Amino acid sequence: MGSSGRLFNRQRSVHEILGGGLAADVILWKRKNVTVSILLVTLAAWVVFEKSGYTLLSLVSSVFLLLIIILFLWAKAASILNRPAPPLPDLHLSEEMVNEVANFIRLHVNTLLSVSQDIALGKDSRLFFKVAAYLWLIYFVGGLTDFLTLGYTSLVIILTIPALYEKFEDHIDKYGILSCRKLQQLYVKLYQDYIRRVQKWILEKKKLS
Repeated sequence: MGSSGRLFNRQRSVHEILGGGLAADVILWKRKNVTVSILLVTLAAWVVFEKSGYTLLSLVSSVFLLLIIILFLWAKAASILNRPAPPLPDLHLSEEMVNEVANFIRLHVNTLLSVSQDIALGKDSRLFFKVAAYLWLIYFVGGLTDFLTLGYTSLVIILTIPALYEKFEDHIDKYGILSCRKLQQLYVKLYQDYIRRVQKWILEKKKLS
């Protein structure tokens, strides 16, 4: 799989592939406190949703309702007792921030529409089969579990698999390259023994017809 001794002949480290910023540090446990906090908070949220019967919408609504009641009573009590009002930040979205978010969404939506158009018009068969495989995989996994459990499991995988890979990178790459070579050899053997025969049979049928 390449002369570099790495899977897919990559030249960059795992940290660089993940962006090299704060997100990469968190995923690779270089900031253990942040990573552990994310896992614990997510686990607590998952337990709350699973055991209490709350949905995301009902929980968010309850939290906001409780927050608004507290702030309202605080403000009323402060005005009666001549105390300072609740310390709230300036709740304002700048035009620059809105434009950046809009441009980000527009760019990705246009990319998605372009890909969808290429698939619908049959311009890219490989992309069609790739997207179809991903959608089938999502459908299959979605039938096995609910969205909340799937989200929590995905987060755990993201925060564990890359870190484990980085730790045992040399061993994984070594056996991964050997496995890929064996798969390539198996594909060549299957192609020569079966696929080529099927292709010849199809060509002969076409000639006869």
